[in-house]
Amino acid sequence: MPLTDLTLAECLDYRAGQPAPAGFGAFWSRTLEEAGRTARPPRFEAVDAGLPAVRVSDVTFTGYGGEPVRGWLRLPAAPSGPLGCVVEYLGYGRGRGLPHENLTWAAAGYAHLVMDTRGQGWSAAPGATPDTGGTADGSVPGFLTRGTDRPDDHYYRRLYTDAVRCVAAARSHPEIDPDRVVVTGVSQGGGIALAVAGLVPGLAGVLPDVPFLCHIRRGAECAVLPPYTEIAGYLALHRDRAEPLFAALDHFDGLHFAPRATAPALFSVAMMDQVCPPSTCIAAYHAYAGPKELAVYHFNGHEGGGEFHRARQLAWVRERLGQDRTAALGPEPR
Repeated sequence: MPLTDLTLAECLDYRAGQPAPAGFGAFWSRTLEEAGRTARPPRFEAVDAGLPAVRVSDVTFTGYGGEPVRGWLRLPAAPSGPLGCVVEYLGYGRGRGLPHENLTWAAAGYAHLVMDTRGQGWSAAPGATPDTGGTADGSVPGFLTRGTDRPDDHYYRRLYTDAVRCVAAARSHPEIDPDRVVVTGVSQGGGIALAVAGLVPGLAGVLPDVPFLCHIRRGAECAVLPPYTEIAGYLALHRDRAEPLFAALDHFDGLHFAPRATAPALFSVAMMDQVCPPSTCIAAYHAYAGPKELAVYHFNGHEGGGEFHRARQLAWVRERLGQDRTAALGPEPR
């Protein structure tokens, strides 16, 4: 794969210079206050996943509009005390999958809450949370134009609200230490994690990998592959709606959540990424207000650092959350 965006040196020099829309903070304060008023206690229902070393619960919590959102919570079988927790958001098209998948964080001794993505779950893993809100009037198939120029109706208002409520659900669990919560995700999940970092105080860490939904306008202008191409497809038909559309999408852009985020962060970027151009990801990194590190994968596309980067994340999270080394294995044999 060739480079299709700026070089690394150019990315490191590049600054987006794009201010948040007027009323950005008030928009999100109102949105989250409304969600808090409709919230009900989350449910954690044990399921038999056939995993002696990991306990799995089917999670239902209240998301946007009082609607139920699903997830999986995976816990080490025999924790010795309150657990640090990794809350994970999923990539575009993915649902929460099956209960026995994605065991790395639980195997490392942490609680791991995976949030289902409303209305998605058609690509690599099935989902269980419908999206009943908003409008698809004139939108291109996908989610970036679902709500077009109406921020209050936009799909990502609903999804980001779900994500904030997911952290609240994790913190409510009696076996989770509410002060030791890290949020993470790849691509769309990385963009969601970055938004949550700007909306939820007191996180212990943030891990945005090749994040989508950052510097959205530039992504629409230079990404070669979907999902940003949904925007180009929409505006190729609706030639007069570029400014209203981007004004709406500004309410969901990682560029504007990053300056509000103060938790330590480990970003990753891939220089041959044709889905989330590296300049968009690094622009959000530059805007991030908290302590931050950047892992660069020079010869990778949207797969990013893969399991090489996961090893780095495991070490990074252990530094910040600690690790119960006996949690996944249970007590010593007698």
